Amino acid sequence: MGYLLIFLARVADVSLTTIRILMLMRGKKYYAAIIGFFEVTIYIVVLLKVVSNLYNVGNILAYALGFATGNIVGSFIEDKMAIGTITARVISNRCNEEMVQSLRDMGFGVTEVQGMGKEGPRCLLYVVMPRKELHRLMNTVHEVDEGAFVTISDTRTAVGGYMKKIKKK
Repeated sequence: MGYLLIFLARVADVSLTTIRILMLMRGKKYYAAIIGFFEVTIYIVVLLKVVSNLYNVGNILAYALGFATGNIVGSFIEDKMAIGTITARVISNRCNEEMVQSLRDMGFGVTEVQGMGKEGPRCLLYVVMPRKELHRLMNTVHEVDEGAFVTISDTRTAVGGYMKKIKKK
């Protein structure tokens, strides 16, 4: 029972670490501070249990397995939370209004720039959007142009421009 408790506590601790770092990266310092309080409390209690009996290999293994599993669980939780704003850059072989209008109809603000690629004209679209809407953007882009090249980056701050409530399907 002690091994399971160490394992689960370490999973929780490392998962909280992942979420706390995400909050810091998104500029949510007060949430990060609160999460950090619980994170370090769990960490100290579990570490005390393991260090008090370093000859117990089971404790050490449970601690290490909890750490490894916590990374996976934390990443999964962070992915599901999808907090923040991203910028998607879509480079399309098809410079047409269909894709731009589809994205705008969904509520995304889209800036279109004409470019020249190795094989001719390209359409470069900039879309700043909530991270949780990425799957909808990708589905729409690939319906219109399966060969579109898309890059995604985190956007810490976005000021001005056109952003309105995203229309849900």
